[in-house]
Amino acid sequence: MKKVVLGITLSILCIGLCAGLAAAADTSPLATAIARQLETAPQSIDMQAVPGYLGIPGGPQTNMLLAFGWALWVGWIFSTVGAFGGVMAGVGHMSVHGLGAYAKSFGQTPLNKSITDSVRASNQMLAGLSAALSTFSYYRLKRIVLPLGIALGLGSIVGAFMAVKLTAGKLNFSSYQGYFGLFVLLLGCYLMWETSPAGQRSKAKAKEAAKAFEASVKNRKPGEAVETGVRLRSFSLGRCVFTFCGVEFAFNPVLPFVGGIVISSIAAFLGVGGGFLLVPFLTSITQLPMYLAAGTSALAVLVSMITGITTLLLHGVTVDWSLVGLELVGIAVGSLIGPYTSRFFSDIWLKRLFIVLALYVGTDYVLRGFFNYRIFG
Repeated sequence: MKKVVLGITLSILCIGLCAGLAAAADTSPLATAIARQLETAPQSIDMQAVPGYLGIPGGPQTNMLLAFGWALWVGWIFSTVGAFGGVMAGVGHMSVHGLGAYAKSFGQTPLNKSITDSVRASNQMLAGLSAALSTFSYYRLKRIVLPLGIALGLGSIVGAFMAVKLTAGKLNFSSYQGYFGLFVLLLGCYLMWETSPAGQRSKAKAKEAAKAFEASVKNRKPGEAVETGVRLRSFSLGRCVFTFCGVEFAFNPVLPFVGGIVISSIAAFLGVGGGFLLVPFLTSITQLPMYLAAGTSALAVLVSMITGITTLLLHGVTVDWSLVGLELVGIAVGSLIGPYTSRFFSDIWLKRLFIVLALYVGTDYVLRGFFNYRIFG
């Protein structure tokens, strides 16, 4: 299993590296953007300054210890709830490392858009690695509904490719941050309703499975193996049936395929994994408990990330490999821990953690992006 995980991880990195080298064969869009910036506003870049982010003179100097610690958190949160990893990666790049304010300092210019695309690609690389590691961890724990994940993944290929193809090189940072926050804020509001009494009454089947899983963990005797995995019963193009902890579930494969297209389009536009949309889709539309939604969404995110990263790099987007490389190590550690700690959290409290993060991040970034107002700092 470790060899398989390593193989998938290396494949993602090799795909990205090859795409980056292919794009570098032409004139670098970043170099062109810097040249145009110097022509229009020569005072905005001190060419004698020490190179920082992306090798731009005077760019932000990232604190590598902080970068590793934040990546560790990103890997844990994604692998624990199957979502919010890409969002937290975006928060790290935009706010913790100061790349958002740096991009905005150049105004509505190609350099602003180049840095924005770099942030999008970096977010997806972190979410992609976390998704790869989480997918295999949850697969080993028998907590992935493979037919559902594959249907979502196929739709994700279509959605991610089209979204990146249409937006690469065209999105300035303020707009990106505002839309980023808006989607996350709307999600937080929706999940707030979902965890209310009215929302919970509509999720009786998911709650039944979640309670059965929690009970099996609490009542397990030392050394005793309890059957809690997913069991596929039947599959056709119109209906798939499986059981989890003795509770039967069924879905139409066409629905997650279409959902994968829509969700991955939004996620690729924002430069995140899409788990923050996939998880409520799985828990609401297909009635999965959180324990299954986390692993199944990770599989779909993995497919979407490979597509999005490759498409961005083929458009010539530049990535700060020294920063991303260190972050990937932190992601790997956090992602391996998450699946083994999630069983100690109740289904409802995992969602409430999700809500708190969504409401804060969403509100803050809507205000920053659309109104240039910061809640803190």
